[in-house]
Amino acid sequence: MYPVDVLLVEDNVGDEFLIALIVGDAPVPVRLHVARDGVEALFKLAQHGVHPDLVILDLNLPAVSGHEVLRHYHPADVPVVVFSSSESEVDIRQSLAEGAREFVHKPSSIEEYKRAVLGIIQKWVPVGSVTHPRS
Repeated sequence: MYPVDVLLVEDNVGDEFLIALIVGDAPVPVRLHVARDGVEALFKLAQHGVHPDLVILDLNLPAVSGHEVLRHYHPADVPVVVFSSSESEVDIRQSLAEGAREFVHKPSSIEEYKRAVLGIIQKWVPVGSVTHPRS
């Protein structure tokens, strides 16, 4: 099985580090690409040759927000899951209206955080779904 390409759009280095550790326990091999703001994410998606199987997107980003990323990037074949500390119903509704497939609140406990990240990967990139390399 080939690795799943996941683009993590996250400006918090602590969350980035934690997610990088967690994906090592995923049921599929994961190749993690990181963008630390919305500008970098849109650049990587449009011009830098990153073709993810899944995008995990924080909303509160410097320069260009997660909402802006959602408004500019919404391919039918790549799920975008918002993973945010926001509990705002407006953020949830707006994210889903802008094309996010799911909105997952970042839990505060490490175990719940790990379950949430692994749950996103298991739900949106099922085992066996990536059986050939991307070009």
